[in-house]
Amino acid sequence: MISQRFYLVVLLLLACSAGAVCVGCSPRPWQAEIDMPWVLDEALNQGLPETVRVFSGSDDSLPLRAWYVRVEEQDPDIITRVLVSDDETDIRETVASFARDTGACVVVNGGYFRMDLDPTRHVGLLVEDGEILNPATRSVRRDEQSFEIARAAIGFTDEDAVAFGWITTLDDILYAWPEPPSHHPGEPAEPLDYSAAEVWEVRDAIGAGPALVVGGQIRVTVDEEVFFGTTIPDVHPRTAAARTADGALILMVIDGRQPGSRGVNLEELAALLRGVGAVDAVNLDGGGSSTLVVSGSLVNRPVGVALQREVMSAIATFCGVPEEIR
Repeated sequence: MISQRFYLVVLLLLACSAGAVCVGCSPRPWQAEIDMPWVLDEALNQGLPETVRVFSGSDDSLPLRAWYVRVEEQDPDIITRVLVSDDETDIRETVASFARDTGACVVVNGGYFRMDLDPTRHVGLLVEDGEILNPATRSVRRDEQSFEIARAAIGFTDEDAVAFGWITTLDDILYAWPEPPSHHPGEPAEPLDYSAAEVWEVRDAIGAGPALVVGGQIRVTVDEEVFFGTTIPDVHPRTAAARTADGALILMVIDGRQPGSRGVNLEELAALLRGVGAVDAVNLDGGGSSTLVVSGSLVNRPVGVALQREVMSAIATFCGVPEEIR
């Protein structure tokens, strides 16, 4: 007979995966610096070009297991795209399915989406091949107050350069802001003045947030992007995207909610990204969605198992550019 304790554990994991407030997802003491011993993963790098390198790291004392991929976007034989599920039923599929269907050599999950809707709906900015499939979230409410927001996003230009910014949409135009609104809990900022923004010209983009690293410094903009009052800042499995000073893309995935890897909070995630050279970085969807697939194989263990959650969007790097996406 299965014990009552087993059911309680299952319910706890489901609650955390859904983003609910629960004891198992509560904040824990965090490490201002994590000295992760990153190593080139020779097995995962077999068959990949020299301009795409996978690194793995582990820290048994925390404990923590993590991976990151460095992609030299200036390589003309490499291109990174935002992908959106073509499943006609619920607009969701696994990260492995994205990889299998497109032939991408590296794929991670992308932005937030509504798990309670069928078909699902993206939450925040989603741009694929120049088309705005979902605008940036314009405003959110906290305690009966409205906050007009500009949330962090990662994008890719027509030249496949990595772009970063706090992004809004207005009249089907993307705008990038040098600073997010100065929101604080209970204190909405003044309405956005669009004369302070610039048009953001990208081919593909995913908005999520918050920002983690800005201008080479750790800067976690939870309040400014109005993620306070949610469980997003707490310890979770994580996926993040970043750019380096020389224009490379970094994709990082960290396991969590399992005995061998507890996950990280946003400050720890920012420290890890900055430690591998990120100058600008954004948090993507995490929890049970955090998935890394390399050369068609699942690398991490989402929430401790070899099963993948179906997601709506993904970031995919192609090693050798298919003619149809040039």
